[in-house]
Amino acid sequence: MQSITTKDGTEIYYKDWGKGQPIVFHHGWPLSSDDWDTQMLYFLDQGYRVIAHDRRGHGRSSQTATGNDMDTYAADFAELAAHLDLRDAIHVGHSTGGGEAAHYVARHGAGRVAKLALIGAVPPQMLKTAANPGGLPREVFDGIRKGLAANRAGFYWDFPVPFYGYNRPGTPLAEPVRANWWRQAMMGGAKAQYDCIAAFSETDFTDDLKRIEVPTLVMHGDDDQIVPIADSALLSSKLLRNATLKIYKGYPHGMCTTHADVINPDLLAFFRS
Repeated sequence: MQSITTKDGTEIYYKDWGKGQPIVFHHGWPLSSDDWDTQMLYFLDQGYRVIAHDRRGHGRSSQTATGNDMDTYAADFAELAAHLDLRDAIHVGHSTGGGEAAHYVARHGAGRVAKLALIGAVPPQMLKTAANPGGLPREVFDGIRKGLAANRAGFYWDFPVPFYGYNRPGTPLAEPVRANWWRQAMMGGAKAQYDCIAAFSETDFTDDLKRIEVPTLVMHGDDDQIVPIADSALLSSKLLRNATLKIYKGYPHGMCTTHADVINPDLLAFFRS
């Protein structure tokens, strides 16, 4: 296993394949770097160096009881970027990983980042507040916490259904995809995943988005049932200085898996532009 040990003793597992311009993939909650297998193989074949890590508390990284917040996630990756001496890197973040990627690029990425892609990403903020009236009420996230704490295995078995849009007419349930989602989720630590719910829902990424100067592609399905588009991509694309918004009609949250045949070429075109 390839891993680094951060300043606080946390082991961060990562994959690093190939040579060329690096593409870094940041995974969603409560998954792991394995969620990017299709993209990593595709872009490796296109001549890129592909890198993905398991966020602390997720996948094969340490099951931490502390540090499960966006500041620490970004700082963890900054240590990995320094270890790998990443330069001219393209960052791709899905869902919670989009928040992590934006936080990293804004706070640690100076001189190291070429482009950014946010896919079904949580910024600028998911939680409904006085300053963010279009967000989701706290009860939604309390429900996720309750489900995880009461029966994590059962809750994670059900969660992929709306995640991939399998509850929509004409979209048959793909059991291998569901099982792979469940496998990744159950690899991680319950405490870290529980804490991460606050990290992805309550963190306000507005200032991060305003600070990011690199070209950014914002991709979102308009039938995303996990991160609704109206209070995420539509707002983020206005806050970013150099953004291109691409909306996918009828696509679900997990569109990198369900529609990889469309998403991968669109990412490639952005990387080469």
